[in-house]
Amino acid sequence: MSSVVFDPLLPWMAWGALAGIAALAVALALWRGLAGWMWRGFAAALILMALAGPSLRTEDRGTLSDIVVMLVDGSASQGLATRPAQMQTAADAMEARLRARPNTEVRRVDVGDGPDDSGTLVMSKLAEVLAEEPESRIAGIVALTDGQIHDAERAPDLPAPLHVLLSGQPEDWDRRLIVETAPAFAILGEPITLKLQIQDMGAAPSGVTHTPMDVSIDGVEMGPFSVPVGQPIELPLTLEHGGMNVIRFSLPLAEGELTDRNNSAVIQINGVRDRLRVLLVSGEPHPGGRTWRNLLKSDSSVDLVHFTILRPPEKQDGVPVGELSLIAFPTRELFLEKIDDFDLIIFDRYKRRGILPSIYLENVKNYIEKGGAVLIAAGPDFASADSIFRSPLSSVIPARPSARVIDQGYRPAVTDLGQRHPVTAGLAPKGEGDWGRWLRQIEVEPVAGSTVMSGVEDKPLLVLNRVGEGRVALLASDQAWLWDRGFEGGGPQLELLRRLAHWMMKEPELEEEALWAEPVGQTMKIVRRTLADTVAPVTVTTPTGETVDLTLSETSPGRFEADYTGPDIGLYHLANGDKMAVIGLGPSAPKEFEATIADASALMPAVEAMRGGVMPVSAGLPSVRDVRAGRPASGRGWIGLTPRNAYETLAVTQVPLLPAWLVLLMVLGLTLIGWLREGRR
Repeated sequence: MSSVVFDPLLPWMAWGALAGIAALAVALALWRGLAGWMWRGFAAALILMALAGPSLRTEDRGTLSDIVVMLVDGSASQGLATRPAQMQTAADAMEARLRARPNTEVRRVDVGDGPDDSGTLVMSKLAEVLAEEPESRIAGIVALTDGQIHDAERAPDLPAPLHVLLSGQPEDWDRRLIVETAPAFAILGEPITLKLQIQDMGAAPSGVTHTPMDVSIDGVEMGPFSVPVGQPIELPLTLEHGGMNVIRFSLPLAEGELTDRNNSAVIQINGVRDRLRVLLVSGEPHPGGRTWRNLLKSDSSVDLVHFTILRPPEKQDGVPVGELSLIAFPTRELFLEKIDDFDLIIFDRYKRRGILPSIYLENVKNYIEKGGAVLIAAGPDFASADSIFRSPLSSVIPARPSARVIDQGYRPAVTDLGQRHPVTAGLAPKGEGDWGRWLRQIEVEPVAGSTVMSGVEDKPLLVLNRVGEGRVALLASDQAWLWDRGFEGGGPQLELLRRLAHWMMKEPELEEEALWAEPVGQTMKIVRRTLADTVAPVTVTTPTGETVDLTLSETSPGRFEADYTGPDIGLYHLANGDKMAVIGLGPSAPKEFEATIADASALMPAVEAMRGGVMPVSAGLPSVRDVRAGRPASGRGWIGLTPRNAYETLAVTQVPLLPAWLVLLMVLGLTLIGWLREGRR
């Protein structure tokens, strides 16, 4: 191909200035009537043309083929029913049809599942392919997919028409379970409402109004329920225990349904307490009483009832009884009628003085056995004849007083068992604590439970025990307040008492024998907490029923862990001895199976931008035609490609149109003719 190009010897601005001057000179000659003005004008024009540097450029071009990008969706939703074979056959046939066209190359690209359940990323893959190819050679784009893409907003600017060939069959249908609302946490004992919906998609059977649904809570089947299809479902639920509650809903696979991968949902709800109701009974005013009160009142979630005996019955100091309290304390109502409303009862330096009759303390014992919690902070009174141990509570108190009160300084220490118990684990290694001293301890002899802290001569200081459904703790000292005051550096008083109170109220994270798992994506961290030195392997049952035995490693005293990556999405059952747990891995329904019916709605903006087309593969593959840019690129049974006529330049030859010697001769000749013309006149 040849063309004329200009390469001026002067900048175009200077060339224009010279042209203006030459034009003025010619116009002046014409005005003055000089006979040679025309020949001088031709000479000036020839000089200006030579200064413009005209050249004849000849290019040797090589034709480049057109490129057709073919995207083949191989995501999980394309593996349903007969789609794999259908897509493989269609993709091979379409590729062969495109390659058979003259001057055409095919870039076949397979698109799989996106990372981290991000779905089908067709547009992201297309953008990557177009960035690697010259835009001037792209003649068309063909996508074989079910249309269920999840990155439509990332569609690039298309240089050529996009055509979508949809997989599937006209009779395809599917049923999915949708969780519309589910709280991340719920208050124990208070009802919550879960909202679900069962949705039929595609060519679903007519006349189906209800379907059975199975419900399980923490792996325990609650029985099938008949639920409506296509209508919102509200399910009331009340959590019975704290910590993670795993709820699973599942639908059976219906006849002709594409898949059951979206027929189940796993919801994990953390059960928390609303308000903790605590009854604090102080036997007499003392510095430790304020510590207990401040600790409990500092927590806004604690409702505290504090009962302090300001003066024992036998003491006579002249103060009228009516001035000892603002209101009469409702002991009968608290200890007989409403005792079950409390989560924790604390006896702080309490001793029998006849204020609380034995029937009240007998009721406290029954309260413990039915699931209540009692903490006894013992003072010198615990070693006396009026000790609370010498009451109906003696059968549930985990240690017996020896009647000896040890008045000497000592540093509390965590026992070997305490290093493994969640109440005291990690407070300080045995013998390494730099805590402040306590100055009094009541000598006791353990009769049940676990001794987690010791004092003088390794004598029991904190003893924990389970009684029936409830729990009892005995702190054999009334000196914990010294840590609160920072005596000799203080100690972890706040953390110790907080853990102690939460253990007694059965908080799951403080159970000494527990099994649970912490999921992160498809990987779970299995944790077994125990007071034993070793644990047996944990048996993991996958959603498909396969079992795997995992050996756990001790990461800290009493805590054993193992990591496990689940092969499938769904509910996993864990078992270790008599401890069991359930955990859900991955989303209840992967994004790939949220919608499984072939639908090109998400791709329509990109298709319509270049006037492409959408056609079902089940109706047969379309033929391929050439269309001009801007014209409709699809019709009944055909799709169009836009020929690009791209080329590459192999060689360039450039020859000046006006050689310098020729210009010089012609300018001299024209000037001479003009001079002679004027001289003759």
